[in-house]
Amino acid sequence: MSTQTWTVAEAKAKLSELLEKAKLEGPQKITKHGRTTAVVVAAEEWERKAERKGNLAEFLAASPLRTMGVKPRKVAIRLRSTEL
Repeated sequence: MSTQTWTVAEAKAKLSELLEKAKLEGPQKITKHGRTTAVVVAAEEWERKAERKGNLAEFLAASPLRTMGVKPRKVAIRLRSTEL
């Protein structure tokens, strides 16, 4: 996959080409004043990468730290009383 860089003006003028290149060649960067401000990717790629794989509980349960005997320290916190 090659990433091409487009200025905002080029992206506006050649939007169809930009979209086609994102689909066929991979992510396309858009710059403004010489700095990358956006990246255009094909919808299929976005959906594939944005798809959630499990939840936080599953991630923590599968963590290798779970079997290493690491235990979090409890930190004593003093609460302030407040008036409402």
